[in-house]
Amino acid sequence: MDVYLVGGAIRDRLLGRQVLDRDWVVVGATPEIMVEKGYQPVGKDFPVFIDKRSGEEYALARTERKTAKGYQGFQFNASAEITLEQDLARRDLTVNAMAEDVDGNIIDPYHGRRDLEAGVLRHVSDAFVEDPVRILRTARFAARFKFTVAPETMSLMREMVQNGEVDALVPERVWAEMRKALDTDAPQLFFSVLRECGALARILPEIEALFGIPQTAKYHPEVDSGIHTLMVVEQAARLTPDPLVRFAALVHDLGKARTPSDELPSHRGHEQRGLPLIRDLCTRLRVPKKYQALALAVSEYHLHMHKMFELRAKTVLEMLEKTRSLMDDERANRVALCCLADARGRTGFEDREYPQAELFLKFQQAAKQVDAGSIAQGLSDGGLIQQRIHQARISAIKVVQKAIVREAD
Repeated sequence: MDVYLVGGAIRDRLLGRQVLDRDWVVVGATPEIMVEKGYQPVGKDFPVFIDKRSGEEYALARTERKTAKGYQGFQFNASAEITLEQDLARRDLTVNAMAEDVDGNIIDPYHGRRDLEAGVLRHVSDAFVEDPVRILRTARFAARFKFTVAPETMSLMREMVQNGEVDALVPERVWAEMRKALDTDAPQLFFSVLRECGALARILPEIEALFGIPQTAKYHPEVDSGIHTLMVVEQAARLTPDPLVRFAALVHDLGKARTPSDELPSHRGHEQRGLPLIRDLCTRLRVPKKYQALALAVSEYHLHMHKMFELRAKTVLEMLEKTRSLMDDERANRVALCCLADARGRTGFEDREYPQAELFLKFQQAAKQVDAGSIAQGLSDGGLIQQRIHQARISAIKVVQKAIVREAD
């Protein structure tokens, strides 16, 4: 049998990136031979084995045949007669369809190296349309490498959306790919590619609905809320690798796609109208609670942050409490970063100063440092203790506010 290194390990090495995982393809073997040589089967019906010494995966060369909608509707042929070229042909993109033999020679029958050098994501064959996960993966690779999608591949992706193949994606897989995209250098491209092929409207209709909605901000109101949202995600990625901040940036303005008559009183702003949309999105995609919690806090209070110099001390303390930032430095910093990304998410404002975030963090530290133990000493009335602690925190915030006024004078 012959063993080849395949896929991402070759792609990443050619790009000069760190290789984190290595996958192998075995040609000319059977499951019985693999077991005989000490490899451990991963499952009964899937021809993948684990090398117990290295922990790396070794898959028998195989072909696939589509039998039903979705990414699980396949039958495999992993006979010993399957060639390396046949195995590589079933892969999604040419940049992932390269192999390397034991002598270090690269086998590249579908010109993946050429596309890698050109920064293009291109499907290997028309079998691309059989697996809807490939839409998500292509969008993620675009975000990871800042590559463009070949026109013919984009055409196939649109076809998959139109024929309903994309609707077979399960929520967990959508979130898994989206979560990986949030870790990339340019996560906004993940959503741009999905929108270009029409998948965004099916997978994340709340985001799609923002496009065409004018911005209400005084800066560049002619830019619509969808473009602004992607710019905010881009700015969040520039500020921090934290995926929680990046996700909150993505959904911070969902309420702008709703009118005041949509289930909420007219006096409540778009930041309030977005809260149920965030909850629905997170529930549908099984988004972890910690992502939802920060996203809700940012959505509800990001406009407060923009007015930080104008807020009363009582309102500042309420914001600290409601965003769960009062005693949590990490949460406070995440909220501040999200709002900074929002402020910079407009053309010409990418590097603007935003002292509101710094002031918010000063308020948080001042209120946090109030010695609740000293205030409670000698008192037995719990309600009175809480009232005095509350007032002490307001006073601490006012001290910072007065210092700001003195500096301005």
